[in-house]
Amino acid sequence: MDGESAGPHETPDDSGAHPRLDEEQIRTLERYGERRTTQAGEVLFNAGARVSEFYVVLAGTVAIVERYSDENRVLSVHGPGRFLGEVGLLTGQVTLVSAVVQQPGEVLAVPLHQLREVVARDAALGDLILRSCLLRRWALIGMGAGFKILGSRHSPDTRRLREFAARSRLPHRWIDLEEDPSSEVLLRHLGVEPHETPVVICPGGDVLRNPSNADLAWAAGMVVPQSSGELCDLVVVGAGPAGLAAAVYGASEGLDTVVIDGVSTGGQAGTSPRIDNYLGFPAGISGPELAERAVVQAERFGARITVPLKATSLERVDGHYVVHLEGGDQVAGRTVLLATGARYRRLPVPRLEEFEPTSVYYAATEVEAQMCRSDPVAVVGGGNSAGQASLSLTRHAARVRLLLRGGDLGKDMSRYLVDQIERNPNVEVLRHTEVRELVGEENLEAVVVENNQTGQCRQIPARALFVFIGADPHVDWLAGQVELDEDGFVLTGTGVCDRPGNRHAVGLETSLPGVFAAGDVRSGSIKRVAAAVGEGAMAVRLVHQHLAGDGSPHAEARTADRRPSAAP
Repeated sequence: MDGESAGPHETPDDSGAHPRLDEEQIRTLERYGERRTTQAGEVLFNAGARVSEFYVVLAGTVAIVERYSDENRVLSVHGPGRFLGEVGLLTGQVTLVSAVVQQPGEVLAVPLHQLREVVARDAALGDLILRSCLLRRWALIGMGAGFKILGSRHSPDTRRLREFAARSRLPHRWIDLEEDPSSEVLLRHLGVEPHETPVVICPGGDVLRNPSNADLAWAAGMVVPQSSGELCDLVVVGAGPAGLAAAVYGASEGLDTVVIDGVSTGGQAGTSPRIDNYLGFPAGISGPELAERAVVQAERFGARITVPLKATSLERVDGHYVVHLEGGDQVAGRTVLLATGARYRRLPVPRLEEFEPTSVYYAATEVEAQMCRSDPVAVVGGGNSAGQASLSLTRHAARVRLLLRGGDLGKDMSRYLVDQIERNPNVEVLRHTEVRELVGEENLEAVVVENNQTGQCRQIPARALFVFIGADPHVDWLAGQVELDEDGFVLTGTGVCDRPGNRHAVGLETSLPGVFAAGDVRSGSIKRVAAAVGEGAMAVRLVHQHLAGDGSPHAEARTADRRPSAAP
């Protein structure tokens, strides 16, 4: 099969998203699946449903089709040796497209639970499938396939849905009510009144009228139902780098691991357009891609990750812990890892709340960048987040002004970012500058800034304001259950022991036995992705020690045969 050429209508593999399996790899998969003949026009799977099988084309061709507004758009065509599906197949989400047999032939169908076993044992095949599925997900995002969000650019709910979809790496297309001439016809076709917007058109055809983020997550198949009577080994609250690392190491070492997050997976790192100094990625990696890889890796080992699911309180019950969730549900665990990170600080300026729904941003993903295409923007901050955002926005905005409260750009920013900013003619750095006023009617039009050395004020045009001025720990939901330092970060290890009358806490353990903290929420943590990942991995080792010390069954022994396939 290696020598077969692509069919006349087959999509070329220009990006590595559509590799062809060799005969040995197909024989490996055949031991777990069955061959089936196919007929022209046969639908292997439909958009909007969960797929239970992994398909490899053995003969003939299969088209990947987006069905939308009574029209079919062929996205790709696959011939012999190619497999079907993207990353949602591996994470249990609904499929966003349909697979329709174009030329009759034969396919190999492998049940998904068997596929997971195969890729766990065959690293080369697993890596090939994972990389291809990730690339296909990014391709769907780039093509605007999947969900359709129909709403006004001035609507806070439209922005909310777009941001959630972007941060969840959910392929979607935004249809602007003000700019897209087809939007009015589409609204009439759907029977939707203007006051019911924004609406989301799901891949299966269902229409959601101004849904919550949780509603959209359910429609995408992202929510894993929690069993109220179940007691797991480890509950991870927060799905940033620390939480995802704990999920990977915990699940791979046999811990029954549940991860929840009130927003999306990836945390603040997941909103970074580019991370150039993360070990092992010499060409850099985007925050969303790093998060997606971590999610797939964790779920491959059996971790259950659910977003958006907000924790509201922590309670100790009968020797274990219960995390209460918004909506009244709860999840119980023998141990808990607090990895809730920190929330961006807000500028203390008048009218901020008025402009936040439409013109003020705390991340600079592709969605935020597209919202201010060809407009002047201002970025506030002097750290790496502000630097990365400024460089990313130059690809979309007409002009980027970086407002720096101090005078030294290199004080809190990595040297490689400083060098890139200083070489970029589209970034203007305004030193010793602070925002004093926001100007505009419904949307931001300009900001009034003051030189904090001379006192001189001036107005600069800005249709969007990006704020990166540090963060505060996300601990409100804990309501004093654990000891905090004077700045509100969670104390661990010797920080707890130093307080008179406190028990002896170990490493990353908090003042509650069996409750650990990792990442930005922890007092004394280094605010770097690599450090958070390391702490998440370290916390799992301490969880094992705690479970063994409490006389609980050592979960690591239950699945010792899985350890050789654990992430390094």
